[in-house]
This record gives sequence, structure tokens and C-alpha cells, in this order.
Amino acid sequence: MAKVCWPYFDPEYENFSNRINPPRVSVDNDSCHDCTLIKFDSINKPGILLEVVQILTDLDFIITKAYISSDGGWFMDVFHVTDQQGKKITDSKTIDFIEKTLGPKGQSTEGVNCWQGKRVGVHSIGDHTAIELIGRDRPGLLSEISAVLASLQFNVIAAEVWTHNRRIACVLYVNDATNQAMDDSKRLSIMEEQLNHILRGCEDDEKVARTSFTMGFTHMDRRLHQMLFADRDYESVGLTTTDVDCPPSFRPKIRIERIVEKGYSVVSVRCKDRAKLMFDIVCTLTDMEYVVFHATISSEGQYASQEYFIRHMDGCTLDTEGEKERVIKCIEAAIQRRVSELSTCIVANGTTDIWG
Repeated sequence: MAKVCWPYFDPEYENFSNRINPPRVSVDNDSCHDCTLIKFDSINKPGILLEVVQILTDLDFIITKAYISSDGGWFMDVFHVTDQQGKKITDSKTIDFIEKTLGPKGQSTEGVNCWQGKRVGVHSIGDHTAIELIGRDRPGLLSEISAVLASLQFNVIAAEVWTHNRRIACVLYVNDATNQAMDDSKRLSIMEEQLNHILRGCEDDEKVARTSFTMGFTHMDRRLHQMLFADRDYESVGLTTTDVDCPPSFRPKIRIERIVEKGYSVVSVRCKDRAKLMFDIVCTLTDMEYVVFHATISSEGQYASQEYFIRHMDGCTLDTEGEKERVIKCIEAAIQRRVSELSTCIVANGTTDIWG
């Protein structure tokens, strides 16, 4: 049998391409009277749209409009953004940060290491151990988790909790009495056992609840989406609290069509507008391994309209009703998770008594 020799691929090719065609970013406050235009062009690469949207979202910008195009080897987009008060982005330090983070230095290893983002909900919290919890939600659960951590003499430095469809996902950052990350396997094993016992309640099924540890950093919102997606919270039947409280006119309307001649599936979303909506949808499409080639985002009063031209990473479109239904359910869940968010806690002074 003949030996197959694959062509050599230089791992430095991407860095080489960036050096030849470095990313370009501009912050324009002149073209539009009521918002700032952030224009970004770069070599196309997997996940780049999510990276850019994540940075803008972490800066608490409101994206009122966006135009995305990445069909081919180049990624081009324009974002219309304001601050939380609906004003232009005029702070020189913020503008400088955007240009450095999205520019050539931001694409290098050095730039990435300097970018703190919302990895832990705050910019810097020192040494810590990250705890990820997922299980069935019930009254008093957070108080019980807090009691376990307090009894084991762990300090909660930061935490974020989401609930959706009777499931709870939580990311905690803790350290010990010496303000150091915990690396004692015995203590961690005891903590895991006690937390799993609380999360399972009266149920013996190990799939009902999970506890995991990591010493690294993660983006909290991204990780919470991934945890609930892996938990298949989108498969839960029945009305959620969000559905009951929300009038029919505000419930997400999601439609998927196919453009045969262009080879795209078009995902159209219309729902109540809110902060971080684009991030939540792009995050979900990325985690489902769909690539966004074009997109248009706009806001009209209380409503947002978003349209994504996508293909799966293998180049296929959404051809079956089952595939379309799954994508619709997952996007609905992504929109509702943050709306039905239980709490976002940044805990100071090593205390755990603000939970519940």
C-alpha cells in the first residue's frame, strides 16, 4: 500500500499572514450623529466574530446595528455602538484600548495575555480555584452551597449564577484562608462530594448534577452558555418563567430558511432588544459549530432584528426539520437564559453571606 504523505503546514502561517495583512480597526465618531462606528477588518479565522463581539460586550457597549461579512479569506464588519447611557464612546483610554486589543498587538500572544476581559466577572481577583456547578434548581440551593463552602473555610471571591428551565449553572471562584488557590486534592474531593450531594437532592442519578474544578481562567458568560447547552436545557418542555411573564409580542420569533443558490441557511431572529443579545446568539451558533458568513443586526425601539447567514463547519446547510428545530430551540434558550438569570454576584471581602 502506498504511503500517504500529507502536505506540510507551517504552524506559524497564521502569524505570518497577520504580519503581511495585520488587522485594522478604526473608531469613528464623525460618520453618525448618535453612535460610534467601530470598523474591523482582518484575515478570516474560526471564531473571530465571537472574539470581537465578546470584547465589545465585555466593555458594556450597546450594539444597535452591525454588518458582518466573512465570505472568503477576509473578515469585515462594522458595529454601531453606544455606552450604557446611549451616548457615543468618547473616552480616549477606552478608544485606545479598543484599537490595541482588536489591532495587530491584540492578535499576538502578548496582546491576548494582556486582555483580561470578563474572564472571572472582574478584571483581576488573584489566585483562585474555579468551581463549576450544574444541577436542578430549587429554593434554598444557593444558601446550602454557601454553607458547605463556609464550613470548609473557602472564601468566595466571585460568582455568577444562571437558571433556566428548572436547571441552575454556577461558576464560583474561591480561595482558602491564605488567599491562595486550593490544590489540596483531599479537601477538593470532600468539597466535590458534599456539593454533589446537595445538587442531587433526593435523586441518585449522577447525570442530575455535576461539580468540576479548574485552576485556569474562563469567560464566565461563555462558560455558563456552554454548561447549560451541554446540559441540554433547551430540551425542557413547558413554559419557563420568562414565557409566563413575557407578553406574546416580546417572545422570540425565530425562522430558518435556505438560500439554495448561495448555499446558506438564514437564521432570522426577532425579539425584545436587550444588552448582550448578539453575544448570546453568536456564542450559541459557535458552540453548535456553525460558521457565520454574513449577518445584519438592527434595533427598532424595543425590538431587535438579527439575521445570520450560516453553514455548519463541514460546509453543510440545515436541510432537515430536525436540525432546524434544534437550532431554534438552542437560540431560544440562549436568549432566555440571561433574561431569567437568577443573579450575578461579585462577592467582596471573602464572604459568602450575600447569597440566596
